[in-house]
Amino acid sequence: MKYSKVFIDSIGYELAPHIITTEEIEAKLKPFYDAVGFKNGQLHTLTGIKERRYWDIDHTLAQGAAKAGQKAIELAGVSPDQIDCVVFCGVGRDGFEPATACAVADALKVSRDAHVYDVSNACLGVITGMVHVANAIELGQIRAGLVVSCETARQIVDSTIDEINQAKSVEFYKKTIATMTGGSGAVGVLMTDGTLGNQIVQGKYHAGQNSKIGDPDQGMHKKKEVQRHTLLGGVVKQASKFNNLCRWTFSEPGMPTTSKIQMRTNAQGVLENGLVLAKTTYTEFIEKYYFPAGEPDKFICHQVGSTHQKMVQQMLNINPAKDFSTYQYLGNMGTVSLPLTAAIADESGFLMPEDNVGFMGIGSGLNCLILGIKW
Repeated sequence: MKYSKVFIDSIGYELAPHIITTEEIEAKLKPFYDAVGFKNGQLHTLTGIKERRYWDIDHTLAQGAAKAGQKAIELAGVSPDQIDCVVFCGVGRDGFEPATACAVADALKVSRDAHVYDVSNACLGVITGMVHVANAIELGQIRAGLVVSCETARQIVDSTIDEINQAKSVEFYKKTIATMTGGSGAVGVLMTDGTLGNQIVQGKYHAGQNSKIGDPDQGMHKKKEVQRHTLLGGVVKQASKFNNLCRWTFSEPGMPTTSKIQMRTNAQGVLENGLVLAKTTYTEFIEKYYFPAGEPDKFICHQVGSTHQKMVQQMLNINPAKDFSTYQYLGNMGTVSLPLTAAIADESGFLMPEDNVGFMGIGSGLNCLILGIKW
């Protein structure tokens, strides 16, 4: 995949309001911990995650996605009626039908001629949606598209904690520990052909309610110069024979209405086979594309946890100084993690104009996608 006229004009995001510490998660796991002799602090040691965020109980995914999308629109200086496509890309959706993107498009009042639909590709959803929009822009079918997502972790984490406490089994815990990394957030990525909005605009971003994101005045807005970024292209690889390693699905076949939603992950299998797939994808990316020095100046990867980050860096021989992470205080937000992390990296000054930036996602399935961006 190569692009000649596709730009990422802005990334807007919304942080969920409720901070949930790993200590609080472990307190809920006390019946299991007591039964098997685990000590508090074990979960943080395994994942590197200190805290994550939850939405209000009655919050919808479309609401979060629309808020993040609105921020992206404002940052880019593009009018809603100029947006020709809205794609919702979350692992979760507000229902089977209609597309969650419909509620987002309605809230944002985009063009009546816009394509509005959902894309699902596990944790790769947003960057898969970006490829869909980039293809349409490159073909001249649209001038601007908005890729949005919102993920919620509260429901599946709480449900899984109940299962763990009931099972009181270390073997069962191994199948569900990946679920304990879950966090919540929303993101909007506005892409254009470069003819809309402004090349450089003075925008506002909401740095959130946590000083670790770089805002000493919590909850305040700051002025920031926003510059569009050139999408150069990407490489995709798949190893779908491993589609059974991580499944978030119904406990019974056929999607019966009485069935329980559950998540089971072979974490070691996902890590080992995902790393092999990532190595293959990254090698081709370096050989075929885009950067004069051969390697990205900066690297943003899907955020899972400390073990995943270290193993990816070692497997791909990436200097840790080039990598940026947010999992420590935001957890694994699925599709939202990578683009939201990129936005925070930009705000913090980690990503600089003219940097060659690699976005890499590895998702259940297994799929791997790497995008190259001239920041």
